[in-house]
Amino acid sequence: MNQTAVQKEVKDPSYLAGVAKNIRRSIVDLIFHAKSSHIGCSLSATDILATLYFEVMNVDPKRPEDPDRDRFVLSKGHSVTALYSTLAEKGFFPKEALKSYGADGTPLASHANLKVLPGMENTAGSGGHGLSLGVGMAVAMRTDGRKNRIFVLSGDGELEEGSVWEALLFAGHHKLSNLTFIIDRNHFQDGADGQRTENILDIDPLDEKLRAFHLDVTTVDGHDYAALKEALTKASDKPRAVIAMTIKGKGVSFMEGKGEWHGKCPDEAQYAQAMKELS
Repeated sequence: MNQTAVQKEVKDPSYLAGVAKNIRRSIVDLIFHAKSSHIGCSLSATDILATLYFEVMNVDPKRPEDPDRDRFVLSKGHSVTALYSTLAEKGFFPKEALKSYGADGTPLASHANLKVLPGMENTAGSGGHGLSLGVGMAVAMRTDGRKNRIFVLSGDGELEEGSVWEALLFAGHHKLSNLTFIIDRNHFQDGADGQRTENILDIDPLDEKLRAFHLDVTTVDGHDYAALKEALTKASDKPRAVIAMTIKGKGVSFMEGKGEWHGKCPDEAQYAQAMKELS
């Protein structure tokens, strides 16, 4: 797919499906060659990122520092291969730059890192901190009278951190309507043991809890582009929360719904099969 085709505005969901498939191929390729994982949670977030960058957010790869741009905060920073791949697909930097991922001295770290590449808006390490950063950005934009929107993507395991709920309490109280909090609800964390979130610390009923913190809440299929776009562009006088119900490892049959693919790297045969499925 050429860059011109990628950048044009398209309402056809099949177009986004093609973009997302390119991103998923890139994720698998990066992780296989770097022998560094977090593949399952990157694949689960791909359709969210494709929808944000190609249909929802006001961003321009030719003007990555545009003061009027929307901001995206990757709180689940270990899924950074999905963000790197999305930014490259959008044209923020050449895809050739992705080949350095995992190499000594590379700027492409295994967690999100501020400004190492055009389009990177935050640094992320421990989970649970991204929403606080996004809340601060939203307050700053509103204080300055700016119309920029702030989108924060979190993993569901992060919601076990108290800092998330402090940020939600603040956002709801101050009616930060320029803030959208997206939860990649793939139900897995602590992937080495394949543990589900509800077995470690149950966060349900998540929608009711978020509404109690004065957020406007929508639950959607996190792999349905039309539903995602509708939820991510909905106007509200409250901060928005989008619970995106996703599948860990989405797009690669033997990874889907398998917790061990949180931190596992494919071998050569698995890599070949995954790339064939995504061709």
